Amino acid sequence: MTKDYYDILGVERDATPEAIKKAYRRRAMRVHPDVAPDDADAAEKFKELSEAYEVLSDSNKRAVFDRGGDPMSGAGSAGFSGFGGGFSGGFDFTNLVDAMFGQAGGRGPRSRVRQGQDALVRVTLQLHEAVFGVTKPVKVATAVVCPKCSGKGGEPGSEPVTCSTCDGAGEVTAIQRSFLGDIRTTQACPTCRGYGTIIPQPCSECSGEGRVRTTRTLQVKIPAGVSTGIRIHLEAQGEVGPGGGPAGDLYVELSVADHETFRRDGDNLEMVVKLPMTAAALGTTVDVTTLEAEWEGSDPADRSVAVDIPAGTQSGTRIALKDRGVPKLRGGGRGELGVTVLVQTPTKLDDHQRDLLRQLAESRREDHPEAETAKHGKGVLGKLSEWFTS
Repeated sequence: MTKDYYDILGVERDATPEAIKKAYRRRAMRVHPDVAPDDADAAEKFKELSEAYEVLSDSNKRAVFDRGGDPMSGAGSAGFSGFGGGFSGGFDFTNLVDAMFGQAGGRGPRSRVRQGQDALVRVTLQLHEAVFGVTKPVKVATAVVCPKCSGKGGEPGSEPVTCSTCDGAGEVTAIQRSFLGDIRTTQACPTCRGYGTIIPQPCSECSGEGRVRTTRTLQVKIPAGVSTGIRIHLEAQGEVGPGGGPAGDLYVELSVADHETFRRDGDNLEMVVKLPMTAAALGTTVDVTTLEAEWEGSDPADRSVAVDIPAGTQSGTRIALKDRGVPKLRGGGRGELGVTVLVQTPTKLDDHQRDLLRQLAESRREDHPEAETAKHGKGVLGKLSEWFTS
């Protein structure tokens, strides 16, 4: 036997039936005489390819071939009795075309009702809204069910009628004759666009779409502790589908605006407090306004906090106040409120104040100090610099 059907189809000897079908379909689309009319050998190549597919797609014939026998002998020898005379015997030309182009037909009319798409809106929050949570009105421009036709697409009182072109099948079949036989192709009906029915009186409100665009306002609950980039998923609040189909989902993407006093760092809030040099040297207690002061639902007692400044506090010192930061989005508790001290050196002194400072410097032997160099690195001063430059 000179023919190797596996080689003709370009598959391995252990190829599955599905792999054989795909290989045949792929090669048939290249050598079919109607596709390659300029190839004088196209008909012979297609005949050989079809013979290989007939053998390898039939488990009995394939077994005979694998054992070294002639699968086309006996009852199967009439399978290709003259290519010009058409196919006969054990080979079904309809199955050949189905393998080549995929099974056509049988889909039936498609529904006018389809799933809607998801929608995305972006919302900017103030820092206190993101930290403590808020229920926020959000405007959404989406498609909703047409109020006039309730999604049916026709004027009230009218009903869809069966398409006369396809008799409700939603598809039509065209027959193309060739020397190989009749080739049938099926496509969506051009009259009804595959629906199988026609709406004789489309709704004047939605033009038969079953949905209209509008802007609606949703009350969206924002949980405490959210941050920029987080998306809130609202099921079935997106676009209503054609024909009044089920709505997609709505995603609300959050962005948190910068604050003039507080800076967020993960679950912590950071702020800077300016102190006179004398207060930092002697120590003091200062009242600091917290972020709760901007939240209507907060306890008035939490809207400020007393911060103890130890004597000798240096500029850049951070004092951490526990459970005064951002509520943790997953899990309980809150982060810290970090209060960074910025010691201010006086720039305007009268003669008396200048004499007092001079006396202090002399008593501390600092009237002629030696400069000390500092190593490079961020440290507290570097972080403090970042605060003002970021």
